[in-house]
Amino acid sequence: MGLHGLGSMTLGVLKVDDARHFYREFGLTETKDATFASSDGGEQLHLVHRPYRQLVAVSIAVDHSDDIARIQAAAAAHDAPVVEHGNGTISLTEPVTGLRLDVAIRSRVSSLPETSPLMNGPGSVVRDAERAPAIFNEGPASPRRLGHVLYTTPNFDASMSFLTDVVGFKLSDSSPGVIAFLRCSTDHHNIGLIASPAPMFHHSSWQVNDLDEIGRGAQHLLEEDPDRSVWGLGRHFLGSNLFWYFRDPAGNYAEYFADLDQISEDAEWLAREWTGPKALYAWGPPLPPDFVRPRDTDEIIEAMKAAG
Repeated sequence: MGLHGLGSMTLGVLKVDDARHFYREFGLTETKDATFASSDGGEQLHLVHRPYRQLVAVSIAVDHSDDIARIQAAAAAHDAPVVEHGNGTISLTEPVTGLRLDVAIRSRVSSLPETSPLMNGPGSVVRDAERAPAIFNEGPASPRRLGHVLYTTPNFDASMSFLTDVVGFKLSDSSPGVIAFLRCSTDHHNIGLIASPAPMFHHSSWQVNDLDEIGRGAQHLLEEDPDRSVWGLGRHFLGSNLFWYFRDPAGNYAEYFADLDQISEDAEWLAREWTGPKALYAWGPPLPPDFVRPRDTDEIIEAMKAAG
């Protein structure tokens, strides 16, 4: 696969400084003004001013110039405009939502495996007379990389067709007409689409090592503001990942995830359609109403109308 993951995302917010504080607390490293890096993925979050919160752009990483040429040919076949930047980068606009997709040659993210925690279990004592190392860890989580983004679209089929037929994403799982998970790497999903009357950003998702790091990151965030918690702790059914979602000051959701399904060989994975609660989670707290419909939905819709 020439596509190999998300390079970065650009997130528009009304109050950039407030969002900067949150993402520092979330565990990302601010490398320069309003630009944040994960430990493995480098600079992967850019905050910019916008009149309402929105996902402005996503960078898709590819291996070679041949991959860019393939996307250009597919775009031409679908009458999709392409902007060439002259530095091995092209930009396309997802026609339904206006999301800009920047496609760029980028080295693959290299992650050293985390040492497996010594966990005692029934009939298996692997840590005798020793406290669990995780209890001594303090401070925020340290996200390894940006895993995926999820946004809503008023034309589900058209958005999915653009991502798959033009850009080259592959479908991993879906709940027809409701939600679809698409991949551009070995991760189960790198972009999620949700059907909605209006295009809106929902969440970004950041990989951490394990359950303990999710819990530690959550505790660090909630010590300052308990209202930051949106949904978690739980385990999704589609993708299988552990999750916990938090609300930034602009109303965007940011997720810690661990233990996501991996698809190294496309032929070994069967994309399936799912319905009912299984499409959302295997276990966890009840789904909160403002996860499906964020608190500021009506405000954003009105702001979109005012902006034309």
